[in-house]
Amino acid sequence: MRLGVYNAILHDRSLPEAIEVVAGLGLTGIELNSGGFLPSVHIPTFDDILESDAARDDFLGLFEGTGVGVAGLNANGNPMHPNPTIGDAHAEDVRRSIRLASRLGQHRVVTMSGLPGGEPGSTRPNWIVNAWNSGALDVLDYQWTIAADFWREIDRLARDHDVKVALELHPQNLVFNSRDIRKLVDLAGSTNLGVELDASHLFWQQMDPVAVVRDLGPLVVHAAAKDVRVNPEHAALYGVLDNGFRRLSPEEPRVNLGGDEWANEWPKDSAWDFVALGKGHDVDYWTEFLTALHEVDPDMLVNIEHEDVSLGRIEGLEVASAVLLEADSRLQAALEPVRTS
Repeated sequence: MRLGVYNAILHDRSLPEAIEVVAGLGLTGIELNSGGFLPSVHIPTFDDILESDAARDDFLGLFEGTGVGVAGLNANGNPMHPNPTIGDAHAEDVRRSIRLASRLGQHRVVTMSGLPGGEPGSTRPNWIVNAWNSGALDVLDYQWTIAADFWREIDRLARDHDVKVALELHPQNLVFNSRDIRKLVDLAGSTNLGVELDASHLFWQQMDPVAVVRDLGPLVVHAAAKDVRVNPEHAALYGVLDNGFRRLSPEEPRVNLGGDEWANEWPKDSAWDFVALGKGHDVDYWTEFLTALHEVDPDMLVNIEHEDVSLGRIEGLEVASAVLLEADSRLQAALEPVRTS
């Protein structure tokens, strides 16, 4: 397996400093944010790289001799947002990321499937969680039509650049489970769409990431190592679709998600939380997770995403990398008899 870090948690430092952190953890890859909800902090020469071989070579030169390489690009956002200020910008970030990946010799771009409005003229996305009534299915029919057209175009671009687009199965997106990714691939007639298997969003939906990997097989083209802890006392009262978030004021530190949309404060009595690897599921589980990914692709990129607010940036990465490396060590030990037989 090829183990690394998604760089958003290291946006507080320069790319050479971030590479040094990743190398110090004993990992070999860094997944670079390339647009969408977050800016491409570590790719300041983005436009130049698209046009200039010298700029590309200078950028790649930052990795030489470090033991760390680029491990995919990440343009997570909502490329089908009905507000063009957000949707058009995020969609173009996906296109640019595909072109950049090709320039850098990369073959993976991570993003989200996106979420349109519920009808023509909408200005806000509409996430249908449980389509028990016919009106909800009308909304979904409209959204799937938009999605098929958009992702058919993106799939052609990705195919032309030898890139696989890995969709994160994320809530508030049209595609958030196994059934939906198969439906999108079928509707778009795609060859270059797949899944970024982020276990965290599957855990809280009560899905089993290992079962999902084995069900989707080669549709899994990238992975994120990120854990979740369910808090039973709160989940029993609110369920996992709790909306106890607080709107942050302009005077408070907050993350812009495009246009005039911002990340909210997480519920204090949350039903579940993102935690560092090992704090929700033990090493045995992550060994099984890596084993399933290895069955699909022995060279799968698996990158830590750190969002455990109880731990500092480096502290959280240290906790997560220790668990991931131990899981990988157990996987390699289990494979050794097969290699020598």
